[in-house]
Amino acid sequence: MSEPAEIKPEPGGVLFAGLFLAASVLLFSQLGAETKFAAKAWGTKKMFAQPGFWSGVAVIGMCVFGVLHAVAAFMRRAGGDLREGVQWLLVLEYLGWFMAYVFAVPWIGYLPATLIFMGALALRAGYRDRPRILMALATGAGIVLIFKSLLSVKIPGGALYEHLPDTLRNFAILYL
Repeated sequence: MSEPAEIKPEPGGVLFAGLFLAASVLLFSQLGAETKFAAKAWGTKKMFAQPGFWSGVAVIGMCVFGVLHAVAAFMRRAGGDLREGVQWLLVLEYLGWFMAYVFAVPWIGYLPATLIFMGALALRAGYRDRPRILMALATGAGIVLIFKSLLSVKIPGGALYEHLPDTLRNFAILYL
């Protein structure tokens, strides 16, 4: 007979279990407002046909298993939960990059904003060699070409385009 495998704690296990349980309880608190039960349809066969029955079963199951998971995670008491939670929050940096890009496009235009942010994100991802940076810039230019020219997606021109000469401004607004 072999020895039972030791259950190792997982970093972030308690944090994940707590978040899952909180989401389950939030869904459970909304069951009455979001699902309906017909008052006169409470026979054995009719109970399963209730609009809110199966969603209620699912959410109650989430709560029960969420409590069991939280208890098990707390019993294992994984170390590094705070560190793991900070790692999860670091993903929000890319939300900031995206929002900066969205705000930059109306000011500097779709092509310049895309090229600047593609290059900056390649650098942020750790790519420092010239071929990779050029590949990121070529990808950005290809994206603009496909969206503006081939797919004819209407993206407003940047305010920067207003300072260009007339013929170049029209071209930039239509294709860049």
